[in-house]
Amino acid sequence: RRAAMAAAEKTQRYESFVSDVLQRDLRRVQEQQDEVWQQQAQVLQLHSALSRLLEAPAPLQTKVDLGCNFFVAAEVTDPRRIFVALGFGFFAELTLPEALRHLERRNQLLQRLSNSLSRDGAKIRAHIRLVLE
Repeated sequence: RRAAMAAAEKTQRYESFVSDVLQRDLRRVQEQQDEVWQQQAQVLQLHSALSRLLEAPAPLQTKVDLGCNFFVAAEVTDPRRIFVALGFGFFAELTLPEALRHLERRNQLLQRLSNSLSRDGAKIRAHIRLVLE
């Protein structure tokens, strides 16, 4: 009888470990993965827009959103240089080819991070499976 109670108690501790620790860690990794995927989508969208901008004639006719979906016509006299947000409030003025290279490096970094998070998630799922079995 004591052995059965000890086994039940041990099972309860394992289940608590799975739900309190491993499931929480897995959710955190999945949230980070989702955030990385969103950043990758933004980088790819920006890369596509800059690629099209390379082919645009100068001066570039566009519309600028002033806020609240209020647009005004604008003319960019020299679309060959743009400002790129580097993070932490820093910006760099880059040529379009430099900006495209920057985005390619950023995408590679995000891909490595995504792969790392995928491996972490697989390890956690394997631990959950192992504990449950």
